[in-house]
Amino acid sequence: MAKAANGNGARLAAEQLDEVLRLSKRADSVELKLIVPMAAQRDALRVLRKLGLDPVEAQPRQVFFFDTPGLELSKAGVVVRARRIQGGTADTVVKLRPVEPDDLDKDLRRSGAFKVEVDVVPGGFVCSGSLRGQCSGKEVLEALAEGGSLRSIFSKEQRAFYKAHAPKDIKLDSLTVFGPTFVLKSKVRPKDFDERALTVELWLYPDGTRNLEISTKCTPDVAIQEGNELRAYLSNNGIQIAGGQTTKTKAAMDYFVGEMKAGRKRVEHRN
Repeated sequence: MAKAANGNGARLAAEQLDEVLRLSKRADSVELKLIVPMAAQRDALRVLRKLGLDPVEAQPRQVFFFDTPGLELSKAGVVVRARRIQGGTADTVVKLRPVEPDDLDKDLRRSGAFKVEVDVVPGGFVCSGSLRGQCSGKEVLEALAEGGSLRSIFSKEQRAFYKAHAPKDIKLDSLTVFGPTFVLKSKVRPKDFDERALTVELWLYPDGTRNLEISTKCTPDVAIQEGNELRAYLSNNGIQIAGGQTTKTKAAMDYFVGEMKAGRKRVEHRN
């Protein structure tokens, strides 16, 4: 049975902590994630400066999500994504969440392209299974161009994983593109945080709004401790983390769904 939990509280409840620890022992990695909603560029730059991040040195990325207009994949817990990365490379992922690690196919768990990860945010967590693939940035653009084939950038293993978990009769090539979203990613080691590695991603949407995610990977045995330490460090630097958190995927999908609805209303108004 798949496991997941979320909530609006800033801290996990006791039963949630137990579940996170249980899942973590069966996962490949644990990642602590904190979202800092950015209402203005000035706020984003203030946060970045406090973390010691130089935006000029960050790695630019372009992220595309794929779903149906009615978000049938999201409702089924399936995420399909392609990401172009500076330097001409790209990667793809078909993700399922939530998952129960013990219920996953054993051959799939042995695949070097498959990873089970527990993401922990204030007030919630989710265990996901991701099957990754590699391609070039040019191949992504060709797949998304008129006459291109989306399935061409996903491996045979990914296509089989998608078919096994996506709603019936929703083909990869029929999916709608949500994006792209421009992303700046960088790793920092704040000197006043034991030089612990933090990953910072600034997601920039076409209308100027933005989301800032701060994350760090850790081992299961110290996940809760490091999560509390990270929250305290950010709070001491004036970076307040709200209890109601959402994933980058959901935030991006919500944005582009809103854009689609606004576009349809404009067309209806003109007609």
